[in-house]
Amino acid sequence: MSETPVSILIVDDEFSVRDSLEHWFRRDGYRTAGARDGEEALHRLQEDRWDVVLLDMKMPGMDGLDVLRRIHALEPGILVIIITAYGSVESAVTALKEGAFDYINKPIDPDELSHVVQRALEQRRLSSENVALKAKLEELSTVPHIVGESREIQKVLELVRAVAPMDATVLIRGESGTGKELIAQAIHAQSPRRYFAIVPVNCGALTESLLESELFGHERGAFTGAQFRRKGRFEMADGGTLFLDEVGTLSPKTQVELLRVLESREVTRLGAAKPIKVDFRLVCATNQDLEQMVAEGKFRDDLYYRVNVVTIHLPPLRER
Repeated sequence: MSETPVSILIVDDEFSVRDSLEHWFRRDGYRTAGARDGEEALHRLQEDRWDVVLLDMKMPGMDGLDVLRRIHALEPGILVIIITAYGSVESAVTALKEGAFDYINKPIDPDELSHVVQRALEQRRLSSENVALKAKLEELSTVPHIVGESREIQKVLELVRAVAPMDATVLIRGESGTGKELIAQAIHAQSPRRYFAIVPVNCGALTESLLESELFGHERGAFTGAQFRRKGRFEMADGGTLFLDEVGTLSPKTQVELLRVLESREVTRLGAAKPIKVDFRLVCATNQDLEQMVAEGKFRDDLYYRVNVVTIHLPPLRER
């Protein structure tokens, strides 16, 4: 049985814009329809289900912001992308505060718009998975699914329950395969931040430059190949938990950058001029001897004290 195609409602008072965008997205397999103003858009939203709304900011009658508010009153979870020929920082910020996913200026670059739509759909998919994971973790939150019945593992679970309601940084230590990420998920699921995302980053799997882009995100044109603006993991974890796995593999440069973020609670996307405030809980994991690395000058002592506020030692599977 074939999957239901993603549906896109295009709201713009210019027929040529609606028509070209309908053809563009229909060519890629989307189900599309157009609306010439806010009234028609709201009517279509009431009679059919839509995944994404591409919404012009300036139209006769209701303007884009009024339509945006009414859309979210009807369908709180719908993805709305603002399209405007009158782009400004003020209008964009207002639209984003009102719940728009992103905005794009006219003249429209169809490839860029397609990328924004794909990002919106991917974020919704991740959010849905995160909700399912939260539900599962809350179901298991009293006794996390950690292998072992020994007194040592029971002490770990007791510590998880004790530290979860706090906002302190946690360092999870243990051999590979001992369940460090699952412990991080259990901490997040029992914390006040559980209704926001837990965002994992495997620090050892990326080169220094790729990790920097992954953590901080970038603006369009920040470097060769940066064709679109992209949020980093710091921003994605805002309100929730950032899980840095294998934190001992961070390069000296990335250690300095992480320390600066922890101190200032601000991040600046690559290629951006202004910093962005972030609020997340940090949980780290390592299978390395960080104390020895500090002694050898391979890991900053000031960063070590930042990440090693509460330590959870996971015993090897053979000892559980």
